[in-house]
Amino acid sequence: MKATMTVTTPSTAATATTTPKAETLSLLPTLLDARRLVVKIGSALLVDSATGRMRRDWLDALADDVAACRKRGQEVVIVTSGAVACGREHLGLVGRALRLEEKQAAAATGQIRLAAAYQETLARHGLTVAQVLVTLEDTEERRRHLNGRATIDTLLKLGAVPVINENDTVATAEIRFGDNDRLAARVAQMISADTLVLLSDIDGLYTADPRKDPEARHIPVVQELTSDIENMAGEPPPGYSSGGMVTKIVAARVALAAGCRMVIAKGKRMNPLAALEQRPEQGGALCTWFLPAASPSSARKAWIGGNLNAHGALTVDAGALSALARGASLLPAGVRAVEGDFERGDVVVVKAPDGREVARGLTAYAAEDARRIAGRKSHEIEEILGYRGRDEMIHRDDLVVR
Repeated sequence: MKATMTVTTPSTAATATTTPKAETLSLLPTLLDARRLVVKIGSALLVDSATGRMRRDWLDALADDVAACRKRGQEVVIVTSGAVACGREHLGLVGRALRLEEKQAAAATGQIRLAAAYQETLARHGLTVAQVLVTLEDTEERRRHLNGRATIDTLLKLGAVPVINENDTVATAEIRFGDNDRLAARVAQMISADTLVLLSDIDGLYTADPRKDPEARHIPVVQELTSDIENMAGEPPPGYSSGGMVTKIVAARVALAAGCRMVIAKGKRMNPLAALEQRPEQGGALCTWFLPAASPSSARKAWIGGNLNAHGALTVDAGALSALARGASLLPAGVRAVEGDFERGDVVVVKAPDGREVARGLTAYAAEDARRIAGRKSHEIEEILGYRGRDEMIHRDDLVVR
């Protein structure tokens, strides 16, 4: 049964939702529980702030951890900062604040070096790296979201390790205001990851900033993001980092809404992922877990089913209706009529022959193409449309049957 712990500090009075110690420990997952894992790495971990050089020994240890995850059958996506930090040294831009165009120039240089460093260290384990440059808009605009999701899914199926970074060379707003904590959460949401790891300069959430308040207490698990929890976030640390606890709480909100658990852990130690394979009382690293109320798949389906802004409708025949009831995807052959004006990835209603709404889902085709292939076999799609799309009009993973 959930209890409430009230913590009072000299600077704030906050109520943190937690549980008694025995129950708290039993709730804590470990990295071994992950199926699809997103790992966010900040600039302060990759680059030595004193010298401006990459910490290659640390990166090699991280690569060893990633290889161990892959050997267990876990899928790993890396969201990395560091392009600007890596590039500024080589352009002689260390030790002072940079103008916007200088940040973009540093990013252009650093992205190449960053990708090469990841490729070299993971190649020691026979792993292939794929660089993906995105902006927050790519995760929020629906069509770009779907393209990004499909690309990353395909890379993972092919055994590659996607290394994702903000496209700082052109994304001016992201350089000035963005952070990869939020980007990592958006990526986790986009690909339905079940675990997000934010490697930080601190080992989790505290009731106050432990650098300033010696009475600050560590919080091992958060089950609900309240205003009190948000108030515990402090100021971002100095140096190359643009994050801080504030952005991590924002990331937690995004991740939890998508059914993805999130952990904040100290990253500067060697092999930081291996340190999360056990709970703290078993010798693992101290950290804070944020636990969602639903799984990624159920959260995604809840969003689809609860979406009030359906952009069109597909009427199916009796055979397709029966197949949907058995948990199958909706194929073009079972569609008898297409209504509305919608784009690929929009939510559409699925209707029975008598007009009843029986399901909702994300269509794999825009309305014009859906009309052209309705009633046709999947192997005919390429000939009709001139390109090879998905075999399904709505895949079962994107479908909620009423």
